[in-house]
Amino acid sequence: MSNEILLARHGQTADNAGGRILGRRDPPLTPLGEEQAARLADAVRDAGVRAVWASPLLRARRTAEVAGAALGLEPVVLPDLVESSRGRWEGRTVAAIARESPELFAAFVAGDPAFAFPGGESLHEQVARTARALGVVAAGPLPALVVAHAGTIRAALALYGRPIPPEASVPHGAVAARLDAGLLPVE
Repeated sequence: MSNEILLARHGQTADNAGGRILGRRDPPLTPLGEEQAARLADAVRDAGVRAVWASPLLRARRTAEVAGAALGLEPVVLPDLVESSRGRWEGRTVAAIARESPELFAAFVAGDPAFAFPGGESLHEQVARTARALGVVAAGPLPALVVAHAGTIRAALALYGRPIPPEASVPHGAVAARLDAGLLPVE
C-alpha cells in the first residue's frame, strides 16, 4: 500500500475566475468548479485512496465531498489545512496588488519564506500549520487525498524542500503534488 499524500486544489470559484485573492473568504464553487471536482474524483479513482481530508472552507469541502462520494469515502475536515489569512489582500485583484506593491507581490509569487501578507499570515506560519496538518494525515490511512488551497500546497512543497510554483500555476480541481508521508519533515 502506498505512503502517498495526494495534494489537490479545490475547484474554481467566481473569485478565482475574476483574478481575486481569496484567503479566508468563503465563496462556493462555480459550475466549472463542480466539474473540476468530478474530474478530480476520476483522476484519483485508481490511486487506492483510503482517506479524504479537506480544509474547512466551503470550496475545499465541496470539492472533497464530490471526490469522496465517488470514492465511497467521507471527507474529514482538518482546520490546519485552511488557506492562509491574506489580510488586506483578500478580495482584491491580483493585477491591482501586483501594480501597487510590485516587490511584495514578487516575494509572494516566489514563495519567499520571509513574506507575510499585509495584515495577515506569514508563509512561515502557514508552513508550520501545514506541517501539523500533514502529520495528522500521515498518521491516518494512506494513500490519502488532501483537498486544500494553492497556499497550502505551496506550504507543503516548501516543507518538503521542493520548488514552489506561482499560485496561478497550481491547477484547480486536480492533484498538484504527491508527497511521501514517510518522508514528512519535522517543522
